[in-house]
Amino acid sequence: MSATEAPPAPAEPQEPVLRKPSTRKRLVPYWLLLPGILWLLVFFALPLVYQASTSVQTGSLEQGFEVTWHFQTYVDALREYYPQFIRSLLYAGTATILCLLLGYPLAYLIAFKAGRWRNLVLVLVIAPFFTSFLIRTLAWKTILADGGAVVDLLNTLHVLDVTSWLGWTESGRVLATPMAVVCGLTYNFLPFMILPLYTSLERIDGRLHEAAGDLYATPATTFRKVTFPLSTPGVVSGTLLTFIPASGDYVNAELLGSTDTKMVGSVIQSQFLRVLDYPTAAALSFILMAIVLLAVTVYIRRSGTEDLV
Repeated sequence: MSATEAPPAPAEPQEPVLRKPSTRKRLVPYWLLLPGILWLLVFFALPLVYQASTSVQTGSLEQGFEVTWHFQTYVDALREYYPQFIRSLLYAGTATILCLLLGYPLAYLIAFKAGRWRNLVLVLVIAPFFTSFLIRTLAWKTILADGGAVVDLLNTLHVLDVTSWLGWTESGRVLATPMAVVCGLTYNFLPFMILPLYTSLERIDGRLHEAAGDLYATPATTFRKVTFPLSTPGVVSGTLLTFIPASGDYVNAELLGSTDTKMVGSVIQSQFLRVLDYPTAAALSFILMAIVLLAVTVYIRRSGTEDLV
């Protein structure tokens, strides 16, 4: 190359060409979602639409039901059975609080103190699921039976005197009282509280506790400032998984309660299978669903967390 010739300009780097994925690859996520969508449509959306149409029908089982857009059924159902709605929310809320008070310490111990026994304790937590929900509830009829060891102990400690004054038991007995129903709900739904709590607590980085200790925080302060706030998603998830099914439960009220402790689930079951008043049963179901959805929405907004376990 002579001295008068300019050196060649360096080649400009070429930007990589991004190829658009083929149409088949773009459709893969939708094909994977299709079975779940179909499942929700067939087993959730369609029955919901059918029940909605049933709630505005009039007629009888002998003459047949016809859609007449009779929304008065909702008003009549709410006016007649509002005590059962209040009772259901009260029992479910009480059982949820008890599950939280019992489940949080146990979940904390499993997450931080169980060590090599952790898997065994977790198996014991879910062990009730190995038997039928009905059998587990029937067992409580024996546990809370009059003259049993539990009732005798509560009478000796004068606990039933206090609960009778509060209206949760009567005449020194537990069975067929609100306390029996709440005990059954608490026992049956306690695992639904423990497992989300354990999952949330187990995800907490242990170095945060060490850092709190290095800053001279007491164990109580560490729990209040670090552990509990970070476990809030588990608390929210556990309370929802407990409260929602408990509010619509009817097995515990049927087996452990009496006519004075009937929950709205018992009324719905009776309207569907005994009275055969399908519009009223459907209307009660939708009223309960609306109340629970409203309560859950307010609760989630007030909890200040969207990270549910």
